[in-house]
Amino acid sequence: MSSLLGNSRFLIILAVIGALFAATTLLIFGLIETIFLIESTISEGEVSRKVAKALALEFIEIIDLFLLGTVFYIVAIGFYELFISTNVKVPAWLSITTLDDLKNKLIAVVIVVLGVLFLGQVVSWDGQRDLLGYGIAIAAVIVSLSYFLSQTTSGKAAATKTETTNE
Repeated sequence: MSSLLGNSRFLIILAVIGALFAATTLLIFGLIETIFLIESTISEGEVSRKVAKALALEFIEIIDLFLLGTVFYIVAIGFYELFISTNVKVPAWLSITTLDDLKNKLIAVVIVVLGVLFLGQVVSWDGQRDLLGYGIAIAAVIVSLSYFLSQTTSGKAAATKTETTNE
């Protein structure tokens, strides 16, 4: 029974493959969108503040796609490192050894995605909509997530310090 349970961890490979496909799709789509946007901008040849503002908004939305692709990539790598094998060559900052590491990395990227999302709203603001409520809501989520990160990071540091002094 324990062998069956131990080997069942390989079922997570389905999540790894799904997340990797999602990441690849978003990144390729973002690249295609970038190419089309550059091509259409050059072909139209119009230069004005209005076009510049619209272009900036389009690029911000494309960056949002890349960030979401990055989230799915981090999930794929994290699941693989946690359940399948730790022998994945990734930069040190992307190394995931615990579920808390994965959560913290995802929360950090979600904070950036929320910031980019709000930036897109600010850039496309027409002066009519009320961005204050939207901004406050996003700020509240970012503050909450940042507080959560600080608590889990400081708790982790305190536990490491305790382990070091006990040795």
